[in-house]
Formats: sequence, structure tokens, C-alpha cells
Amino acid sequence: MKFSIGIVGLPNVGKSTLFNALLKKQVANVANYPFCTIEPNVGIIEVPDERLPVLAKIVETTKIVPAVVEFYDIAGLVRGASKGEGLGNKFLSHIREVEVIVHVVRLFEDGNVVHVSDKINPVDDIKTIETELILADLETVNKQKEPKGTSAPKEAFATYEVVRKIKEQLDKEVPVRQQILDKEELLSLKPLNLLTSKPVIYVFNVSEQQLQNQEETKKKIKEIIKSLSNNYLYLCAKMEAEVVAFSPVEQKEYLKGFGLEESGLNRLIKKAYEILGLISFLTAGVIEARAWTIKKGWLAPQAAGTIHTDFEKKFIKADVIPYQKFVDTGGWTKAREQGLVQTVGRDYEMKEGEVVEFKIGV
Repeated sequence: MKFSIGIVGLPNVGKSTLFNALLKKQVANVANYPFCTIEPNVGIIEVPDERLPVLAKIVETTKIVPAVVEFYDIAGLVRGASKGEGLGNKFLSHIREVEVIVHVVRLFEDGNVVHVSDKINPVDDIKTIETELILADLETVNKQKEPKGTSAPKEAFATYEVVRKIKEQLDKEVPVRQQILDKEELLSLKPLNLLTSKPVIYVFNVSEQQLQNQEETKKKIKEIIKSLSNNYLYLCAKMEAEVVAFSPVEQKEYLKGFGLEESGLNRLIKKAYEILGLISFLTAGVIEARAWTIKKGWLAPQAAGTIHTDFEKKFIKADVIPYQKFVDTGGWTKAREQGLVQTVGRDYEMKEGEVVEFKIGV
């Protein structure tokens, strides 16, 4: 399944630096002035998964295919973007295509890197972006016409009532994701692809000094974020961009010096998976060892459908085994001999990290 993240924020907060770090190469044009990114840079990033090389060795394949994430580096938004200021609506439209918004917030001080407002004020910066997304959503809902006459379907009337409900809250500057809506109401709004309905991860871009003073930095961030969201993390985008040149062993050692066990990329993807309720299942055979992304709660036929759309319709059964048991026994043959492989049907709910072999009809 497609999984995409849009990186947004004010100009010069470190969005493109973070994007370059994620891609492990310089693909975005980092420059010290607003709007240096004039098209959304799109990168396909591999999801780090240490299980895949282990599986590949067991099944004796050299082909490893990790799950992937699409990252969109979207140009800096400014106050008035919803009305066309800066590069305006062009970039707001790109955000509509993603599942998660990563809002990069500048916490670092650097006199050589200008701030669009000439001052570092994370609270104001967050508010500016949130306001522009709310205004853009208001523009969308204001375009929705009230259905009239007996020919209009009942669903249209129900959807319009939900639109009126969210508009009232948007006018009070409450984003859709913070409004109280049931599943049916949320489903009816899906075609509108509202910006403030998307989950947000706040990524605070800190200096190396702030990274070392973790307790002080955490305290500062918690004061900024307050009741806004628990979905946040902090990293030093500049450092992340530098360590990508190191070997995996050197990276671990370097990050350990800052009290970090893994890179910002790993933490960001894990946070996004958690927010979206995503898990991975694994396949392992002579052709390849591969990770597949699905929604938590999906049944076996739906999971099969991620491999090929026909597989969901032609699904017969699936053999599943937890990753660790597969590794401990050394593969399918011994795992089956020991009775550790479970054969499941159409109503089986997939679990994180299971190794799977689907049986599909012709």
C-alpha cells in the first residue's frame, strides 16, 4: 500500500536539510533564502528493517526488498499562503496527497540562517502553519453546495450536515483532527481530503548543543507543545545529514554520543507507522525477502491483495509463523516439521512481523 509523508513548515526551518538526510544524498536545493524549493521534491525512502537480511540468509536469496515511504519536501509556507502569499495554494495542494504531515519547527539559533519573521518563536511558527491549513480547509468546505430537491441522494444531505458541523469548528480555529466526529462522519469527509484532518508529527529541529542538553530541550518542547499533540520528536537535521556518510557501525557510535539509539529517520518512520496504525508482514523465498506494509487489523486476504490485487479475490489460505520462530528453526521446512507453521483462512487477522506464504487459486 502507498504510504506518503509531506514535510512542511516555514521557510528556513530545516525541511530540505532533513529531506536530504532522509534520502542520504543531496536531492533538494538547500539555500539560505525562502522558497528555494519551488517544486515538491519526492523521494522513495526504504523503511529500515533489520529482519530482512536475516531472512535472506536463511532462504538463500540475494534480493532484499524493504517496505518504502514516499517523502514530499514541500516549499516553505508563510502567513497568507492560503490566499496565495509566497508560493501559496500550489503547495497546499501537494499536502493533500499525503497520509501524514511532518511539521518541522525551528528550535535552533543560528545568525547565519535567516528566519522569515526575524525571530525564533516556535509557538508562533506552529500557529502560522496551522492557521493557513485551517483557512485552506475553510475555502474547501465553503465551496460545498447544499443539496436541493428530492433527486439528491440521502448521503449528500448527511455529508452536508457534517460539512456544516466542521465549518463551525474551523471558524473557531479547531482543526478537523481535533473535532469530535464518528467513523461515518469521517468517512463522508474523506473525498474532501481536508488538510487538518491529517495526523501531524511535529519535528523540532535542534542544534547539536540542544541535542546534548536533552533534559532542557525536552522541557522546552513540552512547554511549546503543551496539549497540542503527543506526536512529536526532536532531531538535529544538520547532524542527520552529516552522519549519513558514515558506515552503519560508525553511525551507531556517533549517535550514542548524543544519547540516541537510532537515527531521526528510523524514529520518524516508526512514529508515522504508530500514528497511522500500520504494521509489516514479511515474505521469504528463493526469489526475494520482502516487507509489506498493511493496516493493523487487516485480514489475510487483504494482506495478500497488497502483493497483487487478484490475490485477494483468489485467496485460499495462508501459512504464517512469527519471525523469531522462523529464524530459530532455520526456515519453512524445519518450522513445518516442528508444527510451528499455522495454516489460516479468510478471517485471520494479520500480526506485525509474521512471515507469510499465501496459497492462491488459479
